[in-house]
Amino acid sequence: MGLTVFSDEYFMNEALKEARKAFDAGEVPVGAVIVCNDRIVARAHNLTETLNDVTAHAEMQAFTAAANYLNSKYLRDCILYVTLEPCIMCAGGAYWSQIGRIVYGADDDKRGYSLIGAPVLHPATKLEKGVLAAACSRLMTEFFQKKRS
Repeated sequence: MGLTVFSDEYFMNEALKEARKAFDAGEVPVGAVIVCNDRIVARAHNLTETLNDVTAHAEMQAFTAAANYLNSKYLRDCILYVTLEPCIMCAGGAYWSQIGRIVYGADDDKRGYSLIGAPVLHPATKLEKGVLAAACSRLMTEFFQKKRS
């Protein structure tokens, strides 16, 4: 039996499933999964409204779940897949977890960490952006259009 290697698109689709859960719950539709050795070890979506907690972003929830699952505060051998560019808080969480790689879908032109223009991620963290960006953006646009109507 051969080794199955999953693609970034496969795991981003899994993060999109989480984002849809957030959407259905009235949360800003951001979803995340953390993968270690081609296996999802954490799934999360925004819970800021549900928990009445401004820090309950999808990424922060996923970092905690992955650290608990792996029994390690460091996620060096893991990949974070998230539907939206992390904010500065979540980029900080990624830094402290020393996550090995971040893959995100849509840019966040209002609150994304890259807006500050300084290195925020851990120097060893690799970054890939724009994976399934159109699908990730579409879900955000639909959510805010629905909110305004």
